[in-house]
Amino acid sequence: MNKIKMKAIVYERYGPPEVLQLKEVEKPAPGDNEILVKIHAASINPADWHLLRAEPFIARLSTGLFKPRNPIPGIDIAGQVEAVGKNVTEFHPGDEVFGDCGLGGALAEYVCVKEKNLALKPANISFAQAATISVAATSALQSLRDKGQVQPGQTVLINGASGGVGTFTVQIARSFGAVVTGVCSARNMDMVRSLGADQVIDYTKEDFTRTGRGYDLIIDNVGNRTVSDLKRTLNPNGNCVIVGFTSLSLLFQHLFLGPVTSMMGSRKIGILGTAYGNKKDLLFLKELLETDKIVPVIDRRYPLSEVPDAIRYLEEGHARGKVVITLGN
Repeated sequence: MNKIKMKAIVYERYGPPEVLQLKEVEKPAPGDNEILVKIHAASINPADWHLLRAEPFIARLSTGLFKPRNPIPGIDIAGQVEAVGKNVTEFHPGDEVFGDCGLGGALAEYVCVKEKNLALKPANISFAQAATISVAATSALQSLRDKGQVQPGQTVLINGASGGVGTFTVQIARSFGAVVTGVCSARNMDMVRSLGADQVIDYTKEDFTRTGRGYDLIIDNVGNRTVSDLKRTLNPNGNCVIVGFTSLSLLFQHLFLGPVTSMMGSRKIGILGTAYGNKKDLLFLKELLETDKIVPVIDRRYPLSEVPDAIRYLEEGHARGKVVITLGN
């Protein structure tokens, strides 16, 4: 009996984007608690190239010590339900859905997903827009609401406001009633204003940690500032949440000095860590999308065959919003 094949991006060893190959592999079949999704679009995140390169090395504990446990990369998906397992009750064939498939599997024509990782796609957005949500918007939501405990009227500064997470952070902060300052380069200032930022700082001309202005909450999506820089920029009882890092040395500094700083004063500095997708947050974000309180920003779209180019572009660190992979649907 011939097994049904599908196209997928595959990597059999860790390394740069050159190790990625477009291949024909066996099409998956859903288990009793799974949903088979025909993928219409996926998006890529910094997590994808970190997992691809197995950097930092500790990442291999979850993805495979010597080679990738799941050879198909990608997390974020949007598509249509093709089949469901016998225990699935919420979704049916033909449903349009979005969400995540865990640490791998999104860069393919089909993937099997657990029911809890999906929600119905809002009718007012495209598959490409829906594919941007799971990792980036969830990171923005959890950094603001859960770690940052944002409140209406608070002053919130967002470092890296024009990136994949940053564009969602600006909009979600505004939806919570915050007064938002975005930090980005000059070419992105108009875009960040259009997303709802009350003020925008061009980091090439002004250091936000030395303006003399303080903020109730800082969401740092770049991770390029020291603990002392950030502490100086927080108001008394202020809170800072680190979402991303530019270097391991700064990561370790925040891991060790951040908690000490928080214990010794009223200003708190913490790290978001991994933003875990869940049904509750997907539904919360779905409502924001349906009411146009957040609108996904897509920088570039690539076909499945050009995923290595998409990863290279994302690694440059200048993407305006999200990078999407389309599968010709």
